[in-house]
Amino acid sequence: MDDAVHTRKLTLRDIEDLRAYERGRPEYRRAVIALKSRRRVAVGPIVSLVFENRETMRSQVQEMARAEHMVSDEQIQQELDAYNPLIPEPGELSATMFIELSGEEALREWLPKLVGVEHALSIHVGAEPAGEDGPPGGAGVAVVRAVPEEAHAEALTREEVTASVHYLRFAFDEAQVARFAAEPAAVVVDHPHYRARAPLGPEAKAELLSDLRP
Repeated sequence: MDDAVHTRKLTLRDIEDLRAYERGRPEYRRAVIALKSRRRVAVGPIVSLVFENRETMRSQVQEMARAEHMVSDEQIQQELDAYNPLIPEPGELSATMFIELSGEEALREWLPKLVGVEHALSIHVGAEPAGEDGPPGGAGVAVVRAVPEEAHAEALTREEVTASVHYLRFAFDEAQVARFAAEPAAVVVDHPHYRARAPLGPEAKAELLSDLRP
């Protein structure tokens, strides 16, 4: 495999030690919160996606190291091994999907109903569908379906109840990337118990294009 494939992955050199990180943490956290807000897409009332990149994953590792007081290279490397697969390579988007529910009653109602939701997401590129109640996609629409991240899916998948967090990947070909840059795009959930659609605005599309392009 070409070494260029690995250029976005994090190494130990990218992770600050705890004292250095603590000094700059307030300003860094503000920047990361702003970055994630540009990369967050609400799809209907209870599903949202945060599209991950190298910096969001670096933040995750730094915060895990801080919370767990990790000081050895071996500890940090274990976190890098867990989170590096979530950094998208060119031609890919990577997202953390959240099912945002509050209250025990809502959890009991929705988590069993949404089994399989991680397979029901897609990004539609091209002419807008007739409406969120219409068929998934349509003539002239490119549909890029989500694929659950394999290692995490093994731990999260249940037959009777879904998890509230899923890790997803979207693989685009060159033509789809070109269309994404030039045409309308939306995130769509097409599940028997939950159908919703969220158009991507210019700010979100600009962020995601930075992932899709080399």
